[in-house]
Amino acid sequence: MKFKISDLYKTLSAGPASTIDGLTAKGKNGAFAIVVFIVALLPLFISPFRVSLVGKYITFAIVAMALDLIWGYTGILSLGHGVFFGLGGYGLGMYLKLAASNGKLPDFMSWSGRTTLPWFWEYYQSAPGAIFMILLVPTVLAIILGYLTFTNRIKGVYFSILSQALALVFVTLFIGMQQFTGGTNGLTDFDKLFGLSLHNMNTKYIWYYVALGFLILTYIVFNGVLKSKCGRVLVAIRDGENRTRFSGYYVAMYKTFVYALSALFTGIAGALFVPFSGIISPSEMSISNSIDMAIWVAVGGRGSLIGAVIGAFVVNLCKTCVSENFPEIWSYFIGLLFVLVVMFLPRGLTGVFMDARIFIAKKIKKMISSEKSAVSEEA
Repeated sequence: MKFKISDLYKTLSAGPASTIDGLTAKGKNGAFAIVVFIVALLPLFISPFRVSLVGKYITFAIVAMALDLIWGYTGILSLGHGVFFGLGGYGLGMYLKLAASNGKLPDFMSWSGRTTLPWFWEYYQSAPGAIFMILLVPTVLAIILGYLTFTNRIKGVYFSILSQALALVFVTLFIGMQQFTGGTNGLTDFDKLFGLSLHNMNTKYIWYYVALGFLILTYIVFNGVLKSKCGRVLVAIRDGENRTRFSGYYVAMYKTFVYALSALFTGIAGALFVPFSGIISPSEMSISNSIDMAIWVAVGGRGSLIGAVIGAFVVNLCKTCVSENFPEIWSYFIGLLFVLVVMFLPRGLTGVFMDARIFIAKKIKKMISSEKSAVSEEA
């Protein structure tokens, strides 16, 4: 099939960014509102332990949307997004660890023989400084990595492999630098969150709704980007990067921008995750954790923010249920789920929903036509 410049022009100039799922903007917004409404009411009906668990799911949903922004809409499959999640988590973890130490050196540093606080830890001694670093570090890393790779036109499976290597490097680095990062054990034993006691369940409930607020903010920001001309360019890059470049667009700049934006919100999700889990360790940066993120998006449906949200909740809910009842085989279950989705449901759960809706609509239309024909024959 030959490509015409007019086809690219239509993609860039007409309407919001196209999606893979076929859902209308009104339908997606409505579905997202229903999900938010249900999640907002859950703390009224579940135990405090489950509140923390669902709180983690909310942070995972933010990550899923961030990954879908670059994979589903731009065609960049990152298998190292756990690095940004971990950096955001360590940012808040370092602040919480210093707060729990009450001005003293963190315990793991003393055990490692250190007598002074490392220079880069000093930026995390205050809440404003920690928040600034949580936003800055993942974004700067993504800009550097994105610029170097995208300007050299590294894409596709090569970029995916490179992102996996990044995850491996950071995990090895954080484990090896035990006197600075806590090593394999990571950072834990937090007791205060911005002056509030983490042992008080009211703090967990407050943080739950803070996370939910960031989920809504993420959806609004990403929707705004996708409805703009930038969003249409991103989709054009996904559908034909060389054609978009030949049409005069600086593809590397757009890809670096969206990659950095995705990393920023992934880092925020990592920071939101820490108070729910009570720990942040290098395992959050691992390749397997990054692949899990891609599974959430694939199961929910690429090219659909609401699909990514649903995928994150569904996969992690299934993971929790299976791991609680069959702890020996839960990882095989997740792998099987991903294989089945890739082979038989390439558009994910949102694609299944759309196909079912179209099928039902056709059946109803056929029934109505049959009834009208029957009435006409009787007349």
